[in-house]
Amino acid sequence: MSGNSVTATSLEELVSTIKWDAHGLVPAIVQDAASKEVLMMAYMNSESLGKTLESGETWFWSRSRSELWHKGATSGHIQKVKSLRYDCDGDTLLVLVDQAGPACHTGSYSCFFHDVKLGALAGEQAPEGIKDTVGADRFAILNTLEATIAQRDAERPEGAYTTYLFEKGVDKILKKVGEESAEVIIAAKNRDPVELRCEASDLIFHLMVLLREQKLPLDHVLQELDHRHNKKK
Repeated sequence: MSGNSVTATSLEELVSTIKWDAHGLVPAIVQDAASKEVLMMAYMNSESLGKTLESGETWFWSRSRSELWHKGATSGHIQKVKSLRYDCDGDTLLVLVDQAGPACHTGSYSCFFHDVKLGALAGEQAPEGIKDTVGADRFAILNTLEATIAQRDAERPEGAYTTYLFEKGVDKILKKVGEESAEVIIAAKNRDPVELRCEASDLIFHLMVLLREQKLPLDHVLQELDHRHNKKK
């Protein structure tokens, strides 16, 4: 990692470090601490920043209403702050949160749900190396799956199987993890690679639903695996 890590030790130090704009504001990008999906962007002033740090939940400054607003105060979709960072120039904040429900006022998990096909507006093909599929990253589907599960958790679309699991709760999710584990064992004993592939996929999916229900990022599991691997060297 390039650059030196600097940690502000007080609100006064943080306020003096941030480069506020002419209106005393700084953009704050809000990211799901578990799925790493960018949820929204809003503005903070020094007062809302102080309230965010004091309460552990996000507060912002509304430019249209010229007032402070507590995210989720009316909708219940609050954001529990897990960490707060500022960039190298001190002119942008990054807030990692546990999001309750959708982050967007439209009811969407994230405010960033409009896709732009690069080059399409100019009638060109996308630049080489930019694809709509997982491409060469063999684990990209795990990122996509984690983000989709987080979206289902937030939006709870009617009729979706993942919605059903979250609404039934942890006991149902655990039951499915147990069932799928048993079916993986049976498929392996049957020496059936197609069956094993399908059952292993089911197990991974339900395990990731469980991780989301428990608010445990997949990153933490990967870090544990990395720690164990390096420990053996």
